[in-house]
Amino acid sequence: MQMTEKIYRQALDLPVGDRLILIDKLFHSANLPTQLEVDTLWAEEVERRSQEIESGKARLIPGDEVFAKIKIRIDK
Repeated sequence: MQMTEKIYRQALDLPVGDRLILIDKLFHSANLPTQLEVDTLWAEEVERRSQEIESGKARLIPGDEVFAKIKIRIDK
């Protein structure tokens, strides 16, 4: 039995509250961004893209054209 499977089975024997604490600790140990960080980054990206559109730096492509190009790639 792999070590992770053994730990998983042992964790299932813990009370729910302790399992949730363990989940939280493992999740935070992965150093993933928080939802607030993700939301902040998306807001910054939206602002950047909006400015590029307003300044004319970005060229908008109609959705039909985009999907037609995707279809061509998929059908190859």
